Amino acid sequence: MIKSIKLKFGSAPESLPVEFDMAPVTIFVGPNNSGKSKILKEIRRFCSEGRSHPNDLILEHLTFDQNNTPDEIPEEQIHLLKNIIQQPRDHEHTIPGYIYVGDKSKRKHVDERKLFSAFSKPNIDSYTFCCFFLDFHTLLIDGNNRTNLIPDSCMHDPDGHSSIAQSLFYDDVRREELRNIIYKTFHKHFVIDATSIGHLKIRLSENAPNSNLEERGFHHEAVEFHKKATSITDYSDGVKAFTGILAQIIAGDPQVIIIDEPEAFLAPTLSFKLGKEVAFSTTTSNKRLFVSTHSANFVMGCIQSGVPINIVRLTYQNNIPTARTLPENELKRLIRNPLFRSTGVLEGLFYESVIVTEADSDRAFYQEINERLLQLTKDRGIPNCLFLNAQNKQTVHQIIKPLRELGIPAVGLVDIDILKNGGKEWTHFMKCGFIPEARYTGLGQNRADIYKLFKDTGKCMKRDGGIELLSDDNKEAARDFFKQLADYGLFAVESGELESWLKYLEVPKKGHGPSWLIDIFERMGEDPESPEYVKPDTNDVWEFMDQIAAWFKNPKRKGIPT
Repeated sequence: MIKSIKLKFGSAPESLPVEFDMAPVTIFVGPNNSGKSKILKEIRRFCSEGRSHPNDLILEHLTFDQNNTPDEIPEEQIHLLKNIIQQPRDHEHTIPGYIYVGDKSKRKHVDERKLFSAFSKPNIDSYTFCCFFLDFHTLLIDGNNRTNLIPDSCMHDPDGHSSIAQSLFYDDVRREELRNIIYKTFHKHFVIDATSIGHLKIRLSENAPNSNLEERGFHHEAVEFHKKATSITDYSDGVKAFTGILAQIIAGDPQVIIIDEPEAFLAPTLSFKLGKEVAFSTTTSNKRLFVSTHSANFVMGCIQSGVPINIVRLTYQNNIPTARTLPENELKRLIRNPLFRSTGVLEGLFYESVIVTEADSDRAFYQEINERLLQLTKDRGIPNCLFLNAQNKQTVHQIIKPLRELGIPAVGLVDIDILKNGGKEWTHFMKCGFIPEARYTGLGQNRADIYKLFKDTGKCMKRDGGIELLSDDNKEAARDFFKQLADYGLFAVESGELESWLKYLEVPKKGHGPSWLIDIFERMGEDPESPEYVKPDTNDVWEFMDQIAAWFKNPKRKGIPT
């Protein structure tokens, strides 16, 4: 049905608006308040009205497939049309050539020839196509209805409408497909109880029915079987949402399914499973699935289903919206790489900023510094920031580069001894910051010269004072060098290393990393009301974090490919 989608903006203020062809599944990701739920509402409204609304902020236009003439409309699509054609009610006035279309909630009177013409040429008359057809085949699943998607229903609706329970009751193949998924997930068998004559009830059973007759019948064996099963209304919201979403996709008529935060109520493993199943379920139909999510597990499930998907990252920062389609092959690499999986790199899709440190101790310390800046100061700190750690400084670039390729601002935060890393390691570090290649030679020579200055002191630049070991002139040269790196979001600790911060607390250097971290956290205190609690200042590590925050807040920051 939907061929392509065009948004109102691109990956940067000066970029062309994002436009892409549809895949079976389109996933919108991004930080909070980036517009993920908003775009779903705008898509839903376009599917109802056939045009974008003046108040739409993200969606520019939807384009539909348009290759048919009226005589070439596929039988499957004719079936969809027939599903929404309604018989006139006794009190309704009928006009020759007009028909009623609709569903349980609403119905409309439309010129039959005009509807069929718009159905074959939806881009020419998108209003008629959407208002009188697609509107009835679009389903929005959000917080208002996600736990009530498969309610009990009548066995035969007098108005001729088919509920999900009714569709599954009469379709053994689809019911068995859903039953298999639910059993693999919850170790319960999805069954439909018809023993309350005239009504269908959804239950989950410990045992599978011996036959379709035992499940669908009214006789004694059927009654006894369903007595032992539990109504789905007695299960958790997670079970109800998971089962209902899949039931709607597998058995429902919607051609466009829009799901806002499908991971709500679900544990991470269930989010992964749901992502995999909902994506895979689109392979047997022409349905289009639009999803907004905060769950890396759901995204991983969709990707690992093997179904073609679009992933679009939205952001809204400094009053500037951006949108970027993310290459599926790069996302697969993030999922499959053991280093990326172990560090939770994919979580970066849902944050405005990411800081990557050398080790876990560095990550924990800088994260705590940032938290105190956010909580105890005004307009300082880095909001909505994810802190990740590599295994060492040599692997920091492996995490930063793919994040930036996805348009995610990611900072590399390393100790001063990054200067020792020459050759390929230094080149990798510059590449991850997307420093222009024309600057490689100059910066490489500067690195070597400054490293020699430190070696000539005969002291350890990392542990004996960092940049303070140099003479004033050389100190200025070193600061200028580190400033050039910082312009591209690559920050080195000029005072040496992690343990060089907050020296006035006099934490003894009895160890490195975890042991120092435990001691420094103890000295920093945990009660903000205590006079011993260390609060943000204007120097030391606090000033360092301000510099990093300034790079994130700069809309013209360097180092992010467009």
